[in-house]
Amino acid sequence: MTATTLLRPRDSDALRAEIRWVAEKAGVPVVFGGEVFQDTLLISELHGTTTNGLRGLPVVRAYGLGGRVIDTKRPAVVSDYRSASTITHDYDGPVAGEGIRSVAAIPVVVGECSRAVLYAATRGGFTLGDRITDLILQAGRRLAAEIHIRDEVDRRVRLLELTAPSPDTAPAVAEELRAIHADLRGMACSTADDELRIRLHDICARLGRTLVGEPSPDAPALSRRELDVLAQIALGCTNHEAAQRLSIGPETVKSYLRNSMVKLGARTRHEAVALARRYGLLP
Repeated sequence: MTATTLLRPRDSDALRAEIRWVAEKAGVPVVFGGEVFQDTLLISELHGTTTNGLRGLPVVRAYGLGGRVIDTKRPAVVSDYRSASTITHDYDGPVAGEGIRSVAAIPVVVGECSRAVLYAATRGGFTLGDRITDLILQAGRRLAAEIHIRDEVDRRVRLLELTAPSPDTAPAVAEELRAIHADLRGMACSTADDELRIRLHDICARLGRTLVGEPSPDAPALSRRELDVLAQIALGCTNHEAAQRLSIGPETVKSYLRNSMVKLGARTRHEAVALARRYGLLP
């Protein structure tokens, strides 16, 4: 198992969190879902089910409601699953066992691929309304954004693992590593996953130590947010650009930058970056 594999939290944990959120917010009786592996959805996370019929059920692309949304990459809703003519009925047994009638299926699309599917379902005569559908769509978008961030982190960490600079390429590689460091800090600010945020900041700290060693003993104590902002400024970002990358407001960027300049004794933003690097606070 590689270091990259160990760094990534399980996507099923994020999927489970969104399922719980939908169940709590929408008050819908049954919420479930799973990840897509190649062309097959494996249902693994369930809330409100009364049987084990859906647990571990493999749903093949283009078959059933879940297979349909994997294939089309578009949400789908059926008000009466048993009589729906727009889907195949290969999975009627497990669905009937739960007494499910109305079902919404939302594909979690990252790039051009369906990576997971979220379902919300009701029993009896109660059908899904627009509010419930909107909530599960929100959950699907959040999960897609989270998986995208994790994919990008994995990609950049793999680049770090494969980088072996020669004397001729060392300066360019150092600049690229600084850019990766700043990007990882930006991702840490935008993710909603606390565990992933902590891991990202740990990677940033390791990267900084690799490039410049431990911070100087007399380095001023800059907060994590102040370092986040300085890392973006070091790339040449304006306050507005730094705000976009860190998912905060421009005025907040200005405040963190001002505080770091005071702590470092810097008169300009560029001097603040230079001093932070001299102290070993930034690569």
